[in-house]
Amino acid sequence: MIRKTLYIVIIVLLASCSGTKSLPEGELLYTGATIKVTKDSLISNKERRALQTKLKDIVRPAPNKSFLGMRPKLFFYNLAGNVKKEKGFRHWLKYTLGEAPVLFSQVDLEYNRALLQNFSENNGYFNTRTSADSTRHGKKVTADYKVNAGKQYKIKSVTFPTDSSAIGIAVRSTFERVSQKSQGRETGQLREVMGEKSKPKAGGLKRGRSLLKVGDAYSLDVIKAERVRIDTRLKEKGFYYFNEDYIKVQVDSTVGKYDVDLIVKVKDEAPAKAKTPFKINKIVIYPNYALNQDSLTKAEKYRDLTIIGNDGLFKPRVWDRTLYFQKNDLYNRTDHNLSLNRLVNLGTFKFVKNQFKPSDTLGNYLDAYYYLTPLPKKSFRVEALAKVNSANYTGTELKINWSNRNTFHGAELLSISAFGGIEVQLGGKNNGFNVYRAGTEASLTWPRFISPFKLKSSSGFVPRTNATVGYEFQNRQKLYSLQTFKASFGYSWKENVKKEHQFNVTEITFASPENVTDLYQQQIDLNPSLKYIIEKQLIFGPTYTFTYNDETSKRKKHLFYYKGGIDLSGNIAGLITGADIKKGDTLKVFNIPFSQYVKFQNEFKHTLKLGKNSLLKSRIIAGAAFPYGNSDKIPFVKQFFIGGTNSLRAFRSRSLGPGSYDASTENSVFIPDQSGDIKLEFDTEFRTNIYRFINGALFMDAGNIWLMNKDVNKPGGEFSKDFMKEIAVGLGAGLRFDFSFLVLRTDLAFPIRKPYLPNGQRWVIDEVNFGSGSWRKENLLFNLAIGYPF
Repeated sequence: MIRKTLYIVIIVLLASCSGTKSLPEGELLYTGATIKVTKDSLISNKERRALQTKLKDIVRPAPNKSFLGMRPKLFFYNLAGNVKKEKGFRHWLKYTLGEAPVLFSQVDLEYNRALLQNFSENNGYFNTRTSADSTRHGKKVTADYKVNAGKQYKIKSVTFPTDSSAIGIAVRSTFERVSQKSQGRETGQLREVMGEKSKPKAGGLKRGRSLLKVGDAYSLDVIKAERVRIDTRLKEKGFYYFNEDYIKVQVDSTVGKYDVDLIVKVKDEAPAKAKTPFKINKIVIYPNYALNQDSLTKAEKYRDLTIIGNDGLFKPRVWDRTLYFQKNDLYNRTDHNLSLNRLVNLGTFKFVKNQFKPSDTLGNYLDAYYYLTPLPKKSFRVEALAKVNSANYTGTELKINWSNRNTFHGAELLSISAFGGIEVQLGGKNNGFNVYRAGTEASLTWPRFISPFKLKSSSGFVPRTNATVGYEFQNRQKLYSLQTFKASFGYSWKENVKKEHQFNVTEITFASPENVTDLYQQQIDLNPSLKYIIEKQLIFGPTYTFTYNDETSKRKKHLFYYKGGIDLSGNIAGLITGADIKKGDTLKVFNIPFSQYVKFQNEFKHTLKLGKNSLLKSRIIAGAAFPYGNSDKIPFVKQFFIGGTNSLRAFRSRSLGPGSYDASTENSVFIPDQSGDIKLEFDTEFRTNIYRFINGALFMDAGNIWLMNKDVNKPGGEFSKDFMKEIAVGLGAGLRFDFSFLVLRTDLAFPIRKPYLPNGQRWVIDEVNFGSGSWRKENLLFNLAIGYPF
């Protein structure tokens, strides 16, 4: 009886999910469209199926989504009934979980038929015939469209303007493949028209980049894109007033069977100034602009620039490094945009506005005006932060920052900050060994290269010279204190929006331990490697980092990110002095041996978009550090670590490795950080939206760290040819609460491969038992973090 009742309930629900029960009187439910490109069309089956797929995306409206013949969204819409309030559970049920039925009365068959006809013709199927009908099944209706497509027309030839006018030559030069001789002649003609000396560019063949190619299928969309391309190219040749609407492409379909000739022309009605290249005359800058700007404000001349209302605010050389235009330069869109980008990237102006006006001088000239509204020169900011660091410590930090923009009247930025905070590990063996931090930092940034050599950057981003000094005091409760002094000088610049470089001529780090407790000394006796953490360290040398970031692109399905760097310490000093620790020739600076090593690190990320709200993100990290000369080991602060909230989440931070070494065998009252000279890590994570601001993830992490040289205190820790047998692997799942201003992340992970177990017993996936309390206690690891792991 119960089983029969259950069947009846399921049948009723299935019927309800069809969505026809609560339709308005006289209405029918629209269930979608069928589009058939008939087989008697003069195209191949493959082409017919491809056209059919494209046409299906055109018809409107889209029907209600269905699943196995059911329409659950309609069920929830009808279940909610009449909803009068604009909020509450029933409103959410009706308009978030549910959706209104798509009625057949909303479908315009003739409009859709015309859309199919136009799309076919716009893609070269000129002799196409279309028809529309509908089929009713009870209270449901489908729209049926038939397309009898003619054979697709191909481009037989493309003809460009042949006249000798400036605009004709300029349009033609954006397409043609011309020899060096004719290229030089046409370039000379164009320059002569613009009043420049004729000087042909060196080079062989110039290959045109026209989107209109002989043999391609006719496409109206390609023709429109070609008009935009021509306009973009002409903007680089001084044609400021030109736009794509002044280009027309005539189509001649009488030249042959299923062929067309395309004739590109400049419209006769295009205004004269649109056909004329313009040069730059006056360049006027308002560096302290306001809407109530006094027209009588003092003006000063600097080279070809007119600066109004400066009053000593900026040194004139700022504009030399920022503006790309000079007097008598031919207008071009690239210099236009580069100048604006650089003004914005100075970080000094709140608003940047640019305007070009016809000049009052003889000839075809434009005056360039730049209206710049500065940000407040000085600012004071207080920040309170919640943070989770790589060692799995959670804490807070208070930071106070004072900034002075335009410090020396050259758009320099001086920033002085002070900070203090506490970090605690809420669970695990390190609970109670809290970390207290306090420090200060001062940095000065110049918006240019400061160098004995002449360096230039031609990108739209301002290059920067950075100088930083800082001090930090860190107290690791019950263990030791550490004072760290840092200083650096270097450069940062961007080639473009994706490529960035950071080169520090030198980075200096001096670390000095204090207040080492008896407890820590006792632990050193048990684990001699702990003494390296509290050794005095002096590190100095250059570093370089290159970053490629394509992750901001919205249209691409595959996104890439790469960050690679090299860190050199004591190399020149070691080479000059011939320091060799193996021979006992350890050299010291201020009675401290300086570190000498080479360190490489690479991080590669790939994002695969699987849909609107789903993606697969992967990361590979590979790094190695080599001590030599004056050092036989890498400084602790420069070594690699693994595990934790942003790494292998199935293992506690810095508790894994090196190699097959089992850190749990150490007789210690706390968990010391395990470090290595080599690191290899792979992470992959599937992310999808669950509900509004809640996202879910399934992930796998794998990797380990190793020592470059054998350490008797850490057996199995050295890197060998069998390193792949020592890879740790973990699985897990998590939730991400994306509040826009903050992403709160929770992950639950467990290991399926433990490299510290005996060889042959390292895979433990068969031991997974969520029902066992002892297994959960030993293996299940909860991670709470802020932000995404990678």
